[in-house]
Amino acid sequence: MSWSFAENVLSLKFDALWTTAVALLLLIVGYGLRRRLRFFETFCIPAPVVGGLLMAILALVLHHNGGASVKFTTSLQSPMMLAFFTTVGIGGSLALLRRGGKALIVYLVFCWILAVVQNGAGAALAKLFGIHPALGVMAGAVSLEGGHGAAASFGPLTENLGVAGAAAVAIASATYGLIAGGLLGGPICKWLIDKNHVDIQASDDAIYQKSAAEVMHEGGNSEVTADGFMKSLCLVLVIMALGSLLSGYIARFTKGTNFSLPGYVTAMFVAVIFRNLNDHLHLVKINTRCVDLISDVALGVFLTMAMMSLRIWDLYDLALPLMGILLFQTLLIATLGALVLFPLLGRDYDAAVMCAGFVGHGLGATPNAVANMGAVCERYGVMSHKAFLIVPLCGAVLIDLVGLPNIVWFINWCTAAAK
Repeated sequence: MSWSFAENVLSLKFDALWTTAVALLLLIVGYGLRRRLRFFETFCIPAPVVGGLLMAILALVLHHNGGASVKFTTSLQSPMMLAFFTTVGIGGSLALLRRGGKALIVYLVFCWILAVVQNGAGAALAKLFGIHPALGVMAGAVSLEGGHGAAASFGPLTENLGVAGAAAVAIASATYGLIAGGLLGGPICKWLIDKNHVDIQASDDAIYQKSAAEVMHEGGNSEVTADGFMKSLCLVLVIMALGSLLSGYIARFTKGTNFSLPGYVTAMFVAVIFRNLNDHLHLVKINTRCVDLISDVALGVFLTMAMMSLRIWDLYDLALPLMGILLFQTLLIATLGALVLFPLLGRDYDAAVMCAGFVGHGLGATPNAVANMGAVCERYGVMSHKAFLIVPLCGAVLIDLVGLPNIVWFINWCTAAAK
């Protein structure tokens, strides 16, 4: 850590060790505030967002007062981000598709289509409002279906491609999405049930009796031990290294073009390939609980670092166009869920509950979807096991198989078109 004065302005620079220590402290503070303040728990605001945003607001105050500036060395953010997306890929077993049957396929394909529509609509509206079309992608599937994790990953990447304010737009849009997704899912579901006179009766098919967590952990060792953790960490690191190697080959192959593929996307797909080969060949026994632990730690650290280094003042000139794009995206998701997805899923109670979840993670994140569905099921006194299996599987794991490549394509296309 170092500091200096220049023209009566104090400049604070945190090295990698201090930055990591501050990030972990803010993460702990975020968890504490989530437990104590109902607002954060109600709208499923992640602890890294809560803690990191405190530092971002402090940096904003210092920026306006002109008395000090803060700079962090976030060198650990990139490997943590790589580790998180690798764990997402490890969870991407295609065998999970068989668990949900036709309804899961319909729901998943609809979510994949939504990701494309969100990005297309966002880019078109951004161009209409006179801002860089890639900023519309930041306010599309990056931040809405992708959540804060994708926002913190693709925002800096897009800024490195020359799009100023991309990180701030992505994070702000993801925060808006969490709140909007938590507010709208339940009311839309109730409207569907009342308007269509839906019988409050859930599917009793045994295939849906297990939760998504049970299905994803099925066949894996659920005990967290030092030995299991080290083996899981080794697996994640090897896949990360292979993903980085593949990313390097792709970068050399596409040199001189406008195409850019982030290393964490290749790491995720290497992980998906390994997981599905391993499901058939049984090369190693995956300890899913340890992988989940690595995922939680990696996401917490990299997202906190992304939030605490956020330059909120970059949003000033983009506030009105951004709100216009986000309001349109909200209307789009609500309309598609109520008028298209609900009929496709069968117009029954399970379909209505799944629509509540769709709005939750289509705007916010999977925890929003689960919270929405839980509130609906509690209101009507009937549990929809079908919804609680299909929505988390799609929202937390399977959607990224198409969602991330779609985002990469749109970012590259928008930055190339703007030149």
